[in-house]
Amino acid sequence: MRNAHNTTILKKEVQHLDSQQQQQQKIQNPKTQFPETPEMNDRDLANDLLSMEKYMTASYHTAMSEASHEKLYRDLLAIFTETQNEQRKLYETMFQKGWYSMEAAEQQKLQQSYQQHQGYASQFPYGGQVQ
Repeated sequence: MRNAHNTTILKKEVQHLDSQQQQQQKIQNPKTQFPETPEMNDRDLANDLLSMEKYMTASYHTAMSEASHEKLYRDLLAIFTETQNEQRKLYETMFQKGWYSMEAAEQQKLQQSYQQHQGYASQFPYGGQVQ
């Protein structure tokens, strides 16, 4: 009976440590509180706007790539830049309010990704060296 009790305590401690580790790996500010109602709140509206800004930015990028007229390209570039800047401001506001979080990357994964992309450099013209 005592062994089962010790096992239960150990499991709870492991779960608590896992929870702490997950919290430490999140990059996030404290959340700004808002009422939990069926209506859209500020966080929901901000999420919706951010999704729309991301979609618009991607669409303007595609349009710029395919613009065959220089004036049209410059107009699209101006709109793209403005949209991208608004997207960034919205992201920063959401992050500041704790409504947007990211997972911290593990050092090993960063190193693997770095090595993988270093390998790609050898495939570039001039061996990846800038001339």
